[in-house]
Amino acid sequence: MLLEESPMKITFWLLDVNYEVKNHKPEIWLWGVDSSGNRVLVIDRNFLSYFYVVVEDHADPVKVAKGIEAEKAKYGFVTKTEIVERRFFGKPVKAVKVYCGDPDFISKYAKAFRKLEGVKDCFEDDIRYSMRYLIDNNVIPCEWHEVDVVEEENAPDVQVDKVYKAKTFPKCIEKTGVPELRILGFSTICYSREGSPKPERNPVIMISVATNEGEEKQFLADENKNDKSLLKSFIGYVQNFDPDIIVGYGVNRQDWHYLKERCKKHGLSLSVDRAKTEPHTSVYGHISITGRANLDLFDFADEFPDVKVKTLENLADYLGVMKLKDRTIVEDIDFAEYWDNREKREILKRFSMENTRCIMGITEAVLDFAMQLSSLVSLPLDHVGTAAVGFRVEWFLIKHTQKIGELVPKRVEQPYRPYAGAIVLRPKPGLHENIAVLDFKAMYPNIMITYNISPDTYVSPKEPIPPCGVYEAPEVKHRFRKEPSGIYRKVLSYLIKVRDEIRSKMKKVAPESVQYRVLDARQKAVKVITNASYGYAGWIGARWYIKPVAEAATAWGRHTILNTIKMAEKEGLKVVYGDTDSIFIKHEPEKIEK
Repeated sequence: MLLEESPMKITFWLLDVNYEVKNHKPEIWLWGVDSSGNRVLVIDRNFLSYFYVVVEDHADPVKVAKGIEAEKAKYGFVTKTEIVERRFFGKPVKAVKVYCGDPDFISKYAKAFRKLEGVKDCFEDDIRYSMRYLIDNNVIPCEWHEVDVVEEENAPDVQVDKVYKAKTFPKCIEKTGVPELRILGFSTICYSREGSPKPERNPVIMISVATNEGEEKQFLADENKNDKSLLKSFIGYVQNFDPDIIVGYGVNRQDWHYLKERCKKHGLSLSVDRAKTEPHTSVYGHISITGRANLDLFDFADEFPDVKVKTLENLADYLGVMKLKDRTIVEDIDFAEYWDNREKREILKRFSMENTRCIMGITEAVLDFAMQLSSLVSLPLDHVGTAAVGFRVEWFLIKHTQKIGELVPKRVEQPYRPYAGAIVLRPKPGLHENIAVLDFKAMYPNIMITYNISPDTYVSPKEPIPPCGVYEAPEVKHRFRKEPSGIYRKVLSYLIKVRDEIRSKMKKVAPESVQYRVLDARQKAVKVITNASYGYAGWIGARWYIKPVAEAATAWGRHTILNTIKMAEKEGLKVVYGDTDSIFIKHEPEKIEK
């Protein structure tokens, strides 16, 4: 019998994650770059997924667990059960933790177990296996990890330098900096004289690519507008350059789908990932390119609210990548005309390459932020852009509630029920001079911390006041326990503390240093999630949505603003305008200081 080699420890930076199920046995595939610059795949077969079966208040969890065990023959992939105590919306519950050998059967089993006697409901059966792995093991995208491995004997056919089998779960370590990543940007031009191009009939006539190593290249269709050789050349170029990150603008909605359909028409496979498969649509509508991060910069355009029309050229102009006055502009309805005219074709080529240069420039501006956001909320880099801000907040909450034994609620479809929002004062008419703006720092997060507003601290009208006492919201009269701290208080206090610590560190490093740039991106990511938490509380798609939480936060917000206005007027200050979390007043420094 051959003895397995002794494990060795490697350090790697996590780029992408996916999972495979082979013969009903799951494998987590962790794609990354090791400390020597090798592209690696770490395969982990050590993790069992699970879900929770919550029992009725007066039911016996032992009896429910035995009922599940008795059905093992019918539900063959249940490997073990465990009786646990958890909390659900802050209230203690008893549950059976059901481990499942094949994660693809979890939703089926949960549906069946809901019908068992004594079962109230099942939870966390809708957590994706790969995300469960990341959260439970504190494996963080865009961060460095240590793991004990051996070389994988039956390595899959993948485009990496090394394939390893994990012997331990990876451990996230404090190691700053990002490895030298290979980045490829691209843009496409399609030919159509009959309106919007359709992949079944209209060819791709041009693909312009650029890399972060300074290379630029264009692939053109032939004179008959046949794009087969163009597609083959593009696929070959991607495979040879072997990028870690592929970037484009609007590629999740258009380019990848279009290229895939054109390849299909020519009998080609758009094999641009590291697993010899094609790009495919995954969670949040993003296009997944296995082993690489596919970044659609359009998904980050909302981070720049001053850019009203989110075109590539407008965003590039705003970020100083390429000014509009210096751009070659060709409207998409004119692409065919410019292609058919030899002289104008050169202008079209210039336009296409400028698009790709803009893509690379914008990437440089947003990539640090995207990586820090990915790390903060534990969503892989290619997920975090397409995920709506509510989902980003939610994964951050899930990550933290796991640590305190709070079950993750199911997402429930419910109708929108309006409630009174933030106060907006009617502005005093006229042109005003010498105005000061009093702005509350993180007003809503601080209100939620101060009054312990959280779905797990809400005391309904039917419940008695707990011994610790309650905070009662003005106007709406919703009540929240004073103690212990709820989810939102814990999470928001943590975020505000972390941001203050980061900004303190930034003062100690040179503004032109890499460390400063990374810290700045990190504090921006923390700020985005902190400020979005209040909006999440009022989002009806939220797992933790309960209307009184959102209603109470806005009620206390109105109360705070109105009290501030009264204080200002008492001091003789003229209030010109007020909106949400700030007031505009006549600038009289001594009175303002009071």
